[in-house]
Amino acid sequence: MTNKVNISTDAGSDVECVNEAVSASIKNHRKNLKISLDELSRRAGVSKGMLVEVEKGKANPSIAILCKIAAALGVSVADIVNVTHAPDSWLIESQNIPVLWKGEKGGSARLLAGTSGPDMIELWRWEMQPGEVFESAGHPTGTFELLHVERGTLGLATDTTELQVTAGSSAVAKTDMPHHYKNVGETLLVFTMTVAEIRQ
Repeated sequence: MTNKVNISTDAGSDVECVNEAVSASIKNHRKNLKISLDELSRRAGVSKGMLVEVEKGKANPSIAILCKIAAALGVSVADIVNVTHAPDSWLIESQNIPVLWKGEKGGSARLLAGTSGPDMIELWRWEMQPGEVFESAGHPTGTFELLHVERGTLGLATDTTELQVTAGSSAVAKTDMPHHYKNVGETLLVFTMTVAEIRQ
């Protein structure tokens, strides 16, 4: 299973609202930079057709696609899904925290908070059912992830390393290469993750 799944929000919230927010954010950032869809497509490595659908609010882009678009625009994914803000301190209420990945068995990944790009830090909370896998093609150069497992056992693999992280343990991974997370246990896996992306 890959990360090509629908963006959604918590139960009872409106998926279309999230897609509309993503659409408006990407369109605004692109217009502020005065770049065409063709140029954004070239920079991001995402098809123009997909970008058109995203800007119309008709596509459900994967986390990987959002990461590529954000990097090409010089912003963070948190900027695109509206969990960043201008003041020194701000509150993100529960109903405004988006779910950006849904597993086939009910798992989820929520982007809890994030700073504005291009240098950015994001805080995620993941829940994965036994056997669920999330695969990523890799983030921009210099990206690291810090993970802490609250419940279950996390299988973390990169091109160079394979780890099993048990409840109460933490890990650090360089994720500017293909990597994946997997629930390798027989019970629910819950972990928090901080993504730090510092542009070179």
